[in-house]
Amino acid sequence: MRLGLQVNRFNYPGGDAAIGPTLADIGRRAEATGLDSLWVMDHFFQLPHLDPAERPMLEGYAALAYLAGVTERITLGTLVTGVTYRQPAVLVKTATTLDVLSGGRSYFGIGAAWFEREHLGLGVPFPSTRERFERLEETLQIAHQMWSGEVGPYAGKHYQLAETLCQPMPLSKPHPPIMVGGGGEQKTLRFVARYGDACNIISTDMDVLRHKLEVLRGHCETEGRPYAEIEKTSFGRVPGLRRDGAGGTMTPGQLIEQLGQLAELGIDHHLFSLPDLTDTMSFDLLAAEVVPAAAALRVAGREGTAGPGAAAAALG
Repeated sequence: MRLGLQVNRFNYPGGDAAIGPTLADIGRRAEATGLDSLWVMDHFFQLPHLDPAERPMLEGYAALAYLAGVTERITLGTLVTGVTYRQPAVLVKTATTLDVLSGGRSYFGIGAAWFEREHLGLGVPFPSTRERFERLEETLQIAHQMWSGEVGPYAGKHYQLAETLCQPMPLSKPHPPIMVGGGGEQKTLRFVARYGDACNIISTDMDVLRHKLEVLRGHCETEGRPYAEIEKTSFGRVPGLRRDGAGGTMTPGQLIEQLGQLAELGIDHHLFSLPDLTDTMSFDLLAAEVVPAAAALRVAGREGTAGPGAAAAALG
């Protein structure tokens, strides 16, 4: 199983002047730890369930470009970009630039957007849910057309482009993997099957994930898309990582057990956040215990032993 870390807070010791050096250190540590991917939220205000809105929040693509410059291997992405924030062709151009400058190390994460406060606060239009999903589908179509190399017009209900020129093209082939975020059963997971390369379901509840993946499988059958082509990713918050699990944190063993359960469901790539990324102990425990265990699950999956009991066997 691949592992990815989400960076969702920027209120570091030392204040605003410390954000850049601290974020660079986090990126380097994540890469040295052996994690496969590094993610930032694409928001302009901090989310209310994490911290007050007034806490620091970086623009997603500028932050990823900075991280691309201080890392060499780890894959980078937004978890996920709201479709309302940028004109779709400009967004695709931005995502392409990140892919080129990172050496082909990017994901294109996108969703329908939901955080109304930051839209109203910064003057970004916040249309109805129905319209946001219409715009999401058109943006996915535009991304595919621009990344196909076809230079021609695009005529949608909400977006009209005279020429879908995109040079340079992405280094990722055939294009950066498109991750459609969310677990909506009628539209989001259908868009994954029709346009996406990866889903992202925000849950570590095994019953919820099992159901959502079955819904995705059904959409793949309807769309004529091989279910195996879709990278299945999940997201969960780890409330701190400590060897003894003190203070409501998880132990490495508890996290490894959770990863084993996710692998048995067919999750390929688990993304998680930690409350304090300036705490080096978490990275030490990830490197020493969690990342090697996840790699063992990955080997078990390649060898065809995935299924009930495979996770336990892989972990010995």
